[in-house]
Amino acid sequence: MTDSPVKTRRDGAILEVTLDRPKANAIDLASSRIMGEVFRDFRDDPDLRVAILTGGGEKFFCPGWDLKAAAEGDAVDGDYGVGGFGGLQELRDMNKPVIAAVNGIACGGGLELALSADIIISADHASFALPEIRSGTVADAASVKLPKRIPYHIAMELLLTGRWFDAEEAHRWGLVNEIVPAATLMSRAWEQARLLASGPPLVYAAIKEIVRDAEDAKFQDAMNRITQRQLRSVDVLYDSEDQMEGARAFAEKRDPVWKGR
Repeated sequence: MTDSPVKTRRDGAILEVTLDRPKANAIDLASSRIMGEVFRDFRDDPDLRVAILTGGGEKFFCPGWDLKAAAEGDAVDGDYGVGGFGGLQELRDMNKPVIAAVNGIACGGGLELALSADIIISADHASFALPEIRSGTVADAASVKLPKRIPYHIAMELLLTGRWFDAEEAHRWGLVNEIVPAATLMSRAWEQARLLASGPPLVYAAIKEIVRDAEDAKFQDAMNRITQRQLRSVDVLYDSEDQMEGARAFAEKRDPVWKGR
């Protein structure tokens, strides 16, 4: 639908998802549920391998929760849909790479949404903040995710002060993977997506499941679950055609042809 707050573009194995809610791309309950459906369908479509998430326009990636919608009756603890706020942060078994192309302001829940991606590419004019502290509330998802992506003491300072920081600082602390001029942001995101789409999807799935499983596990416990095939995606990989194809391609000195099975 052309009037949907979430636009999608599909090209081969890549899905581009654009949050497009003028003026600021804020997320209300309805748009969150739509985003959840989009990312659920991406997760479950065997022909799609990589997603790119960005915002419409040049000023805002996403400022988070739509306060105007809240004032009109949207409950903060309402039904955000299958993937939680923004459709991605709580979506179970998302075993495909997701790239966030941050095209502008990413604050509050918008920064939390970017943190749900595996790779973050930032336009050079983008800015970031977790300003919830200033309104007496908590950036709950960021409090979980941010200390896992950047140094703890920096994450705590950003959470406790709510101060703004630019793309250069975000890159310095490792929050974003790279900074590019705004005019080349999407072309760079698509370049990265095409590289990932050419890779082995079963290996990506195994990597993402291993990372999730190991978050709260002791090293040896995590390794035991891998070697004993207790993780579904690892078990699928070890018994797959792609596993054999990778070995054959290496021996034959050619590029592998991944089938995802």
